[in-house]
Amino acid sequence: MSNEIHKTAIVSPGASIGDGVVIGPYSIVGDKVTLAKGVVVSSHVTIDGDTSLGDDCRVFPYASIGSKSQDLKDKSEGGKLIIGKGNTFREFVTINSGTPEGGGLTQIGDNNFFMAYTHVAHDCRLGSFIVMANVATLAGHVTIEDHVILGGLIAVHQFVKIGKHAFIGGGTMVQMDIAPFMSATHDIGRGAKLMGPNTIGLERRGFDPDAIRALKSAYKIIWRSKKILKDALSEVEGKLGDSEDVRYLIEFIRSSERGIAR
Repeated sequence: MSNEIHKTAIVSPGASIGDGVVIGPYSIVGDKVTLAKGVVVSSHVTIDGDTSLGDDCRVFPYASIGSKSQDLKDKSEGGKLIIGKGNTFREFVTINSGTPEGGGLTQIGDNNFFMAYTHVAHDCRLGSFIVMANVATLAGHVTIEDHVILGGLIAVHQFVKIGKHAFIGGGTMVQMDIAPFMSATHDIGRGAKLMGPNTIGLERRGFDPDAIRALKSAYKIIWRSKKILKDALSEVEGKLGDSEDVRYLIEFIRSSERGIAR
């Protein structure tokens, strides 16, 4: 399958270009960039740094992928950015590479959708099937697990971790870790506030009704019973420990370094 590279595009001789790649007018592809098969780069896109995009990614106009971090402490020439397959980056998306402090790597999984003006800062680790709505912003060193949805105008603080299948409502300031399977919204003056399990999202993804009921029961004990957290987790473990999802929820909370949104 032949490539389609517009005559006004600037593609470095050092770039690695797979089969069936399309590069539109006035786009720039840097010396250390790898574009796997089927990648489509629209017009006026910049892809730079030590960056690789997996099969069938699509990049819309004015996106900047792989640029050096905005961390003022970063005196390096820029780290790595590894992006999996099937990702979509809409207009004006910015994705920064890693820094020495964060292991030198920003990493994104497969089949994620980044809407216009979203930003992923240095050293973030993103899983797969994530949706970031318009102007959602991740600071450095953020971890987001699979199947998370971030609403528009969200800001996520450095080193925050968001668990799988979580849903964060638009405009939320996320300062603490968000537990998996939960939904959160903005509480004025306090940041993210948990609202309960992400029931609709879990149902859409085919979760068994019994699994959802177990997560609802765990939520009531951990967040609504006013018990000390370690006591609540022990109670949940004793009553609902047969549920794989509940066990994952408990493990996530116990391993949290920033603390969880309550």
